[in-house]
This record gives sequence, C-alpha cells and structure tokens, in this order.
Amino acid sequence: MVDRLRAFIRRLFGATASTPAVPAGTPARLVVGLGNPGPQYAHTRHNAGFLVVERLADRQGAAWSEDAELEARVAQVELGGEVCLLLEPQTFMNASGRSVEIALERWPELDPASDLLIVYDELDLPPGRIRLRPSGGGGGHNGIGDVLTVLATKAVPRLRFGVGRPAESGGAVIDYVLAPFDEDELGDVIEPAIERAVDAVEMACADGVSAAMGRFNARD
Repeated sequence: MVDRLRAFIRRLFGATASTPAVPAGTPARLVVGLGNPGPQYAHTRHNAGFLVVERLADRQGAAWSEDAELEARVAQVELGGEVCLLLEPQTFMNASGRSVEIALERWPELDPASDLLIVYDELDLPPGRIRLRPSGGGGGHNGIGDVLTVLATKAVPRLRFGVGRPAESGGAVIDYVLAPFDEDELGDVIEPAIERAVDAVEMACADGVSAAMGRFNARD
C-alpha cells in the first residue's frame, strides 16, 4: 500500500517525467506482460500479465509511453540494480509474439533464455497461485504460444498467474477469461497475488529464475 501511495504521489507531481520510458542503450532484461489492449479488457482475467507489470511500474513510479515500432506500451524500471524494460504488446493476445520479436531485433544482445520474462494468465492454476518456469510449451495459451512460435524456442522464462477455470463444468473458457475477476476474490486473493507476482519478477531479475522459483513456487 505504501509503495502504491508513493507511486501515485510521484505521478501526481510529475516526478516520473524525468525518467525516460525507453533505455538509451540495451536494457538488461525485458519483462513482457501479456493481455489485450483497450479499456473493455483492462480488468479481465486474460489481462493478468498487464496487471502485474503495471503494478511493478506503479511500485517504481515509472512512466508508460507508446512505442509505435514495438507496437507496445513500455516503461523503464530498475531491477537488481540494472535498467530493465517493461513491455505490454498492443497487438491483442494472439499476436503477442510480434512485439517481442521486434524488441529482440532492436536489441539483439538480449538472449530470450536469460534476458526475457513473460507474465501471463494461467487457467490450470488456482486463482492467485503463481508459478515460475525457465522454459516450457504454450499449454494452450495463445499469447505465450505465439511468442514461442515467433521466437522458435521453448527456452523462454515465464511467470504464470493463476486465474482458475470456470466454476460450471463445460463453461465457456473464452467468456471466463474475458470477464473481470469476481469481486469476492479481488481483495482477498488477486490483489495480494499481484503484489507477490511483482516480488517474484523483481527477484527473478535480480537473482535469477531458479532462485525465485525456490522461494515463490512453494507458496500457497
């Protein structure tokens, strides 16, 4: 709560204006939150990736800007003492890989296996549960699936944010993920999980994915 209040005060008085949204040189890491652009999707389960990177930006009082070439919103933060870039593709979920590919073409020094972290929603985890992995398949998620296809590798670190599955057996998954979180789970489950996910991203970038897995994957 204190971090969010400080971030609000910095934005209110324009303190973030002096912080460029894009690093002058190559960022140390690229943290990509997956979601869909537009206010109608802003608080939906499918936008959990956006929610996590936006909370991280808020925590640091970072400013967002549009990068037309990357087809994304970007914000610069410091993680583990290094300048990193947060990225939200504005291509809609199914074409998320395009922004990531363009970013890696702009900064060819970045290695997807060590310098990239993708954050996205996960149906197969209970709401609020988070899991870090250094690699893996798409698991039926169109966003991470497109990233893996475009980059032609499964060796892409990721943080999966649990949103659970529809309560009714056979419920339409697309309607479920494109709906907002239930009010009764927001305060008790989702909000604390977003903060925990931000902590996990910070540790993964500072100390490595393996160290962050050991701390955060074991938590309920």
